[in-house]
Amino acid sequence: MKGDRGELAVELTTEAGVDEIVPWRAERCVARWDDGPRGDKALARWRTTAREAAKQARRAWCPEVRPPVDTVALAALASTVGCALVLHESAERGLASVPLPDSGDVLLVVGPEGGITEAELGALAAAGAVVVRLGPTVLRASSAAAVALGALGALTRRWQ
Repeated sequence: MKGDRGELAVELTTEAGVDEIVPWRAERCVARWDDGPRGDKALARWRTTAREAAKQARRAWCPEVRPPVDTVALAALASTVGCALVLHESAERGLASVPLPDSGDVLLVVGPEGGITEAELGALAAAGAVVVRLGPTVLRASSAAAVALGALGALTRRWQ
């Protein structure tokens, strides 16, 4: 995500209750996760943002912000969780129609502002991820995850 939109996404998702944040080096990312000092600095900013948002939300603990991954690593992660969901505007299924597990991790994949490529969608689907949409409108990447977390909180026992 370009500019401070990535940090906004970290802030909103932390406040919405995310357990872990995994930056994705998607093909169409406007901002690049560089290796070296520049990438380390960006990752440190995200971690600081998560820590501050966790304090603001009075969370008992701060979500981990992992180092960035490529699509292969993200697909590998998707294959290990109880449920993997990819938000995409062209999906036929709505988020509420997907049966969610009673226990285990749910991985929520939000693409970059430039969109997720067909190859990326294919790799994630092959790993077991379900492509879903939130509704009839398209949200910015910086707000889509927080909105989806709100929906997941209401659809699961998370907020009970």
